[in-house]
Amino acid sequence: MSRADSHEHFLDAASVEPAVFALRPDYRALLLVVDGLQAAPSNPASEELLDLAEAHARTLLGECAVEELPHVAAWREAYRAFGAKPQRTRNSLEALTRRAGEKLPRVNALTDIYNAISLLHQVPIGGEDPDLYQGPARLVRATGDEHFEAFANHAPVTEHPSPGEVIWRDDLGVTCRRWNWRQGPRTGLSDQTETALFIFDALDPMTNEALHAAAADLTTALTLASPGVTVSQRLMSAQ
Repeated sequence: MSRADSHEHFLDAASVEPAVFALRPDYRALLLVVDGLQAAPSNPASEELLDLAEAHARTLLGECAVEELPHVAAWREAYRAFGAKPQRTRNSLEALTRRAGEKLPRVNALTDIYNAISLLHQVPIGGEDPDLYQGPARLVRATGDEHFEAFANHAPVTEHPSPGEVIWRDDLGVTCRRWNWRQGPRTGLSDQTETALFIFDALDPMTNEALHAAAADLTTALTLASPGVTVSQRLMSAQ
């Protein structure tokens, strides 16, 4: 099987269980697999894009409180629906927007780019390495027995999600807790990543057109940074 075929197979095998759509029928996940990435430190191009995104975030925060931003508010409601307290565990969009009110740390070109797109389009985006997955990516409601490998005080620890919590997982365990709150290091991006999986999480009022526009801008930015990348994508929804 070619790499392109394997990535198409990975996307085809991804799923969202009905219990998640029962919780939020308006939920959509747009998955992108981008192959041929070239590792690079933060650079003038990624810095310029992130500067633009931070300025956009500051403009939004000057108009209303972060929790009143439409997509942030929708995610807060979704978190409450499965028992999470959004004031304690913030969805990734809210956390990033709050931090961008000042200045985000520069990590590397890849991370800087997808953080910038998340801010500019106000959509949660997770970045992972699909080659590190064991089996397909699945969004489910947890039983509470699943394993989530994390770090606490620089030491590895095993956590378990709360029963009913919405989690991304593979055959080995949890890859991201509370929908888009905390990604695990096991499948995380690194300086050795050549293929990345990007998960765009959308709720109303974000439209499919806006969701695809965000993905298109990410694709454009990554193509400029790594000419020759190939991109596969899939939209999953209740429909």
